[in-house]
Amino acid sequence: MNELTVRDTNGILRQPWIQPRHTSAGLGWDQLYVSTQHELPYEASFDAAPTHVVILHLNGPVPVRRGHLGLAQARTVPPGAFFVHPAGKDLDVGLGGELDTVHTYLTDGALQRAHDEDAPVRLAEELGSVDPLLEQIVLSLDGVLRHWEPSARTYVDHLAGLLAAQLVRRHSGGRRRTAGPVLEGPTRPGLGCRQYSAVCELMRERLSDPVPLAAMAAVAGLSVSQFSRQFKARTGVAPHRFLMRLRVDTALRMLRESRLPIAQVAMRCGFSHQEHLTRVLMTQLKTTPAEVRRRG
Repeated sequence: MNELTVRDTNGILRQPWIQPRHTSAGLGWDQLYVSTQHELPYEASFDAAPTHVVILHLNGPVPVRRGHLGLAQARTVPPGAFFVHPAGKDLDVGLGGELDTVHTYLTDGALQRAHDEDAPVRLAEELGSVDPLLEQIVLSLDGVLRHWEPSARTYVDHLAGLLAAQLVRRHSGGRRRTAGPVLEGPTRPGLGCRQYSAVCELMRERLSDPVPLAAMAAVAGLSVSQFSRQFKARTGVAPHRFLMRLRVDTALRMLRESRLPIAQVAMRCGFSHQEHLTRVLMTQLKTTPAEVRRRG
């Protein structure tokens, strides 16, 4: 799939009163576009976008108005609260003070894949809603941007799935229930042996490269949401954590058994550079690559 870019957003981020700090531009993310910025007060109208927007207020409180004429809604929004606007709808909005925000734009395809019913799900229009889990997901995406490593691609896909699922669960409206039962695929928990082996083989073959969740799910013959659930049921951990564990285990073996430079070990095991490998080993094992090599 093509990378999601600022052209797929509703236009707020392209305005002169927006002062961006970091964005996902150029990182190849195909389900999400994320941007953190400082916003100055404004009032403006924007055409409908093909993506859903979730805006987290990092500070405040600040007055916000959405809508126009008799349909306007205004509220003083506190830090940690959200502005949610669905894809396909025009937007009239006013910001009454300076504000730091994280904008997360999600494709409708990602939202619908997180929905377990045949009828499409639609997001509600929200102003000042509070959702601690959604806040943590958005802050995690912002953290990935601040410390981006290409090996985090699987983690980003995982966060996109969590974001979509939480929006469906807590921030959707106007859903029509289907009359009949919903078939969700295999009822047996966990991946089958062949599926599990195929996914592990894919991870090993592409250990030095980003491995999107969609690629793993395709090998298993499942949707991304089904794959994530069934993989965790079998292994006890999410796919991105399993992949990181595999990378760490392979790096430890190579450090002990080969004389390759540590930087090459890091690259072959999917870490962006030697410092990335060092940081992961310190976090997980309280050691460094050099110490592992010395101990043999």
